[in-house]
Amino acid sequence: MNKPRIIKKYPNRRLYDTEESRYITLADIRSLVMHKVDFMVIDKKSQEDITRNILLQVISEQEQLGDPIMSREFLAHVIRSYGDTMQSMVGSYLEQSLKLFMDQQQQVRDRIKSVVGIDPVGMVTGVAQKNYQRWKTVQEDLLRTFGGTSSHPEAQAEPPKATPKTTPQARKKAKGSHKAK
Repeated sequence: MNKPRIIKKYPNRRLYDTEESRYITLADIRSLVMHKVDFMVIDKKSQEDITRNILLQVISEQEQLGDPIMSREFLAHVIRSYGDTMQSMVGSYLEQSLKLFMDQQQQVRDRIKSVVGIDPVGMVTGVAQKNYQRWKTVQEDLLRTFGGTSSHPEAQAEPPKATPKTTPQARKKAKGSHKAK
């Protein structure tokens, strides 16, 4: 079995990936988890394994973004289970329940893929990425058109010339001069 990748946490709270020889962020830790990379986070000063603490920080960060997975009520139940005689059972139950849920979700995806021929999650991800690119292009076109800036080099071109606006008085005057003829 391969040794886990070692991440060192320095006293300045920075995380250092010893395999890639670079500092990483909690987002990088999340990416390691998502790619199922086995790793350990070691406190540089005490040499203590603090992987759980770092994973909890990743969860906390994710819960603060967008739609949280864990409701306030769920979190309250988890907190109440600490110190209870059933504490170890609750942790095991939650772990097994989530594993079962993930396995069933994968089975459904595999069945749909075998019937339809495509992975539904992959398809939705692809559509979402295309929609994002379209939205981004529209936003940049609007910014370019209305004098904003854009990250695209073609957006650095000269902004469109403004057309003179006609005032209500000028329109009345123009209407009056057409009637006189």
